[in-house]
Amino acid sequence: MHISEGVLSAPVLVTGAAVGIVCLGIGLKKIDEDRIPLIAVLSSAFFVASLIHVPIGPSSIHLVLNGICGLLLGWAAFPAIVVALFLQAVLFQFGGLTTLGVNTVVMAFPSILCFYLFNWLMKRKEVWIWTSASFACGAFSVFASGLLVAVALVFTGEPFMKAAQLVVLAHIPVMIIEGLITSFCIAFLKKVKPQLLEVAHERQKKY
Repeated sequence: MHISEGVLSAPVLVTGAAVGIVCLGIGLKKIDEDRIPLIAVLSSAFFVASLIHVPIGPSSIHLVLNGICGLLLGWAAFPAIVVALFLQAVLFQFGGLTTLGVNTVVMAFPSILCFYLFNWLMKRKEVWIWTSASFACGAFSVFASGLLVAVALVFTGEPFMKAAQLVVLAHIPVMIIEGLITSFCIAFLKKVKPQLLEVAHERQKKY
């Protein structure tokens, strides 16, 4: 899912950086001090999960976990993800500093969509509703990220059209795996600490 350096055109890089900075500012504004440990844990999970990857042309395929980040953090998913991406770029040359803005938008923007689309369903008592919603959240987050990668590649130039299609198709198995992982995580949290999902929803409403 990461886009390597030297691939994207300057307009795409600048646009990604600008959108990323604005969204990061919003995310930082919505962080409460007592949520920092949770943000750190999810940032670490994202960091580790996406390190195991398979190169696909100018991008790569790997677990993302941005859906669960969005469900639990809302807008705070942006700072959590940008820290993980920065460390990956610096320590392992995975992605890159010039593509940090685009990669952040690719990974974090679907997290925000997942929060607004699925978080409210996590409070439903019917097991089939929140289980289905959590699976859909995990699958949708990967699909949306793959689609944003494809858009970035297409706007860079026609030669990347086939690579863009390949990125989306290659992530179909990952969508299923992410959906299952997200469902498992939500089921666990519903049993041991359901207030995490409720707190995430209330914190976003404050702003």
